[in-house]
Amino acid sequence: MNNNDKTWDETLGIRTTGQDDSRSTPFYFPYEPTDYCVLERLANSGYIKKRDLLLDYGCGKGRVSFFLAYQTGCKTIGIEYDERLIDRALRNQKRALSANRTRFVHQNALDFQVPVEANRAFFFNPFSKAILEQVIGHVVESYDQSPRDIKLFFYYPSPDYEDFLKDHERLEEIEEIPCFDLFEETNARERILVYRVLGR
Repeated sequence: MNNNDKTWDETLGIRTTGQDDSRSTPFYFPYEPTDYCVLERLANSGYIKKRDLLLDYGCGKGRVSFFLAYQTGCKTIGIEYDERLIDRALRNQKRALSANRTRFVHQNALDFQVPVEANRAFFFNPFSKAILEQVIGHVVESYDQSPRDIKLFFYYPSPDYEDFLKDHERLEEIEEIPCFDLFEETNARERILVYRVLGR
């Protein structure tokens, strides 16, 4: 754990460090928290405002939800299928500074109904491309029910994710937020792809 992660966890009143691959499968990938320096860059991008509702797919212990709610004032919903991780998120919520702006749902992402108020979503490779395709399908369906400005953030995207996103007729890339300069070793995947949902 780096000092920045420790400092932010303490500031937010939560505990989110450490990886966990004990419940990973070929379709649902291991828990690994997004570095706070990456989340700081996303928060400072201007894409997330106080009026927004952000969905955090594969929220794990809740770091993304708590941090972005604290930094931007947005509301968040964390979706997590692993009962042990969602339990950690709920325990964190009891003492988190941004607790009143966060909500957590213990549910498979495939079964989650996208609220019509939701207009932002964050993904850090939480599941396979096959599941992502269906989840994005739910997001697009929600847009069609209630057209609005929906932006999607994909951190450290896998090649499978990138191929799918580029070919999707209802998605348009609007920016790539570089993050490779935040780490000692250069890695071209250290970036956040920003997409928006298009109308029919």
